[in-house]
Amino acid sequence: MRVLVAEDDAELAARLCAVLAEAGFSAEHSADGRDAEFRGATEAFDAAVLDLGLPGLDGIGVLHRWREQGLRLPVLVLTARGRFHDKLAGFNAGADDYLTKPFQLEEVVLRVRALIRRSAGHAHPVLRCGGLVLDLNAGRFALDGAPLSLTAQEARILHYFMHHPGRIIRRGELGEHVYEGGYDPDSNVIDVLLGRIRRKIGPGLLHTHRGQGFRLEAEV
Repeated sequence: MRVLVAEDDAELAARLCAVLAEAGFSAEHSADGRDAEFRGATEAFDAAVLDLGLPGLDGIGVLHRWREQGLRLPVLVLTARGRFHDKLAGFNAGADDYLTKPFQLEEVVLRVRALIRRSAGHAHPVLRCGGLVLDLNAGRFALDGAPLSLTAQEARILHYFMHHPGRIIRRGELGEHVYEGGYDPDSNVIDVLLGRIRRKIGPGLLHTHRGQGFRLEAEV
């Protein structure tokens, strides 16, 4: 799952990207409001962490432009402004959640997970597909009650499938949501990773639709 971190404080941005990556996200940094607005509108992100005090175009302006374009990207706003009318301005511009600095980095991870979960229509923090279980709060997978060991890339792909069960997902869509800095459509890396995932979760869960894509769904 890709997260855009729009923050002009380089040290804080590096810490945010690191803690999100440790939690299994593909975190990408933008230090300028205009760059963040462009990337959010033209690239496939699953959520954004947006500082209101960005140079070039402030966070409120970025939010307004995203929402005017119909972008439904879940957005967690970060700001040093704790006054009520500042929070109101953020929510009115289209923010989904709000966090005032200083904050615990782990709280950002929890809030981003919750935003992505709710945007996909999941109210509960535990997602299930047959015997496959994803605990969103812990960021861990289990299969038939036993911990499932996955590489970071395998976990990102399976995360995306678990958030969209029963839907056919194109190879390119997987690449866009899993890889930092873009995906090479001529590469076979997605097929290799899907093969590894299939061997780990067993038959009957991950299905191939030739010429269309792949679907995660338990056989009845």
